[in-house]
Amino acid sequence: MLRVEKLRVAMKEEGLAAFLVTSPYNLRYLTNFTGSAGLAVITLNKAYFITDFRYTEQAAEQAQGFEIIKHQGSIFAEVAAICQKEELAMLAFEENHLTFAEYEALEDVVVESGLVPVSGMIETLREVKDEKEIALIQKACAIADQGFAYIIERIKPGMSEIEVANELDFYMRSLGATSVSFDTIVASGVRSAMPHGVASAKIIEQGDMITLDFGCYYEGYVSDMTRTFAIGDPGEKLREIHQIVLDAQLKVNAAAKPGMTGIELDAVARDYIASHGYGEAFGHSTGHGIGLEVHEGPNVSFRAEKAFVEGNIITNEPGIYLPGIGGVRIEDDLLITATGNKVLTHSPKELIIL
Repeated sequence: MLRVEKLRVAMKEEGLAAFLVTSPYNLRYLTNFTGSAGLAVITLNKAYFITDFRYTEQAAEQAQGFEIIKHQGSIFAEVAAICQKEELAMLAFEENHLTFAEYEALEDVVVESGLVPVSGMIETLREVKDEKEIALIQKACAIADQGFAYIIERIKPGMSEIEVANELDFYMRSLGATSVSFDTIVASGVRSAMPHGVASAKIIEQGDMITLDFGCYYEGYVSDMTRTFAIGDPGEKLREIHQIVLDAQLKVNAAAKPGMTGIELDAVARDYIASHGYGEAFGHSTGHGIGLEVHEGPNVSFRAEKAFVEGNIITNEPGIYLPGIGGVRIEDDLLITATGNKVLTHSPKELIIL
């Protein structure tokens, strides 16, 4: 219940007496519940978890410290009953995780409690990982590293991008991954100029530069890694931008530390790439937080004013993309430590030519 207590501290600071949690990621963070149907109501001294008959036994095992309520009719009717029981004059809800139809249904039954929209409160707590979360992300990163070592020995001309992605995905599952972090990106040849070139039917050819962006879920937590390599000589221009991206990426790895803002860290990579004439070819942010979701806070971008703190886990993924020629991205996952950072992904980053 330590995470619930942290939420209660934040609630008190904002003058909130009760909080309705509907985001599945935030539910897992606060309750450990891994099912697909349920919500929580957290007050300053009580914690309720509402689900249906399929998950009551599971919720009782996972949501320790919560009072488990089984709903048979509308789940929001049980929320209303809690509001009446606790005499709640207000109920905060996650405005980014409730549809308008759900809001209307909730408003219809919670007639005596005012509904207060809240954004980002639990997500902010999630940005600082505890020891268990760090260990799970490290394991997810280790599986990704093993996956890269496996696929780099098997990829060859004549394979389609989707064949490569499927073989990599299945191998990570064989190592204990429950799923992939996102649709695996395998972008070869001129398609490597597409930052999010999800694996296609394109056949990999000799001389192709290949960007491989992938990761996996392990016990609810993700990894996210990118490596760019070639099959045969990709040509002078692509070798040049690979070295520039690698140098920029290594500079970010060396610089990341607590107290530094996302703006400052983003500038390390962005300014270096721009100094070599490729500023306009680097259009995305340098990184983002990972955890229960593959994209969460804190961010590493020209708008990210928040300073990093110990326990943040961020990606470092600069890139250069040249339409009609190809592109390069290199990505690590970094744990912000008390004095700097620890790189969690260890696959080789220098240009591998198979």
